[in-house]
Amino acid sequence: MITTEQREKLRGWFAGRLPDDLFEELTEITVDREEITVIGRIPAPRLAEDAPAAERDAALESRVQEFRERTREDRMAVAREAEHRFRRKVSWGVECGGRRSLFTHVAAPVMTRLRQPERQVLDTLIAGGVARSRSDALAWCVRLVQRHTDDWLAELRDSLEHVQRVRAQGPDAEPDHAPPTPDEE
Repeated sequence: MITTEQREKLRGWFAGRLPDDLFEELTEITVDREEITVIGRIPAPRLAEDAPAAERDAALESRVQEFRERTREDRMAVAREAEHRFRRKVSWGVECGGRRSLFTHVAAPVMTRLRQPERQVLDTLIAGGVARSRSDALAWCVRLVQRHTDDWLAELRDSLEHVQRVRAQGPDAEPDHAPPTPDEE
């Protein structure tokens, strides 16, 4: 978990480091222990207002693919620098025409122990065709909880930031103005 100030510094670093013409707008930077995900807005393709949905979908997909190929070297250079500086992998995505597409992202393994009733929930999701494996079923459950508890999770994150600030003021913190030691007097 990083603080709001750390997140702002990270966003500022990317805003300053990304080539000016890469995105129309840097829309989101998300960070966790393993990964930084950078998402920017790119221009949507110009289509007739009455373009069919299939044409619109194909145009958006093509625009995203073109952007991904054209900017690969620039994005990789920024990612190498950021990975060295922040010790996390960098993933990329775009928003285009109201659609979000992630190019690359980390799929981090998570180990857990589940009791039988919990495993049965996962197995029911598999049997129902919602997931292919227990891993997929668990990821589905996490996304469902995330969707329905965004406010609660945001409040929890804010509380954790407060705890980090209080810890930083503890006895191991560097004092701003330390009193002189007897040898310095």
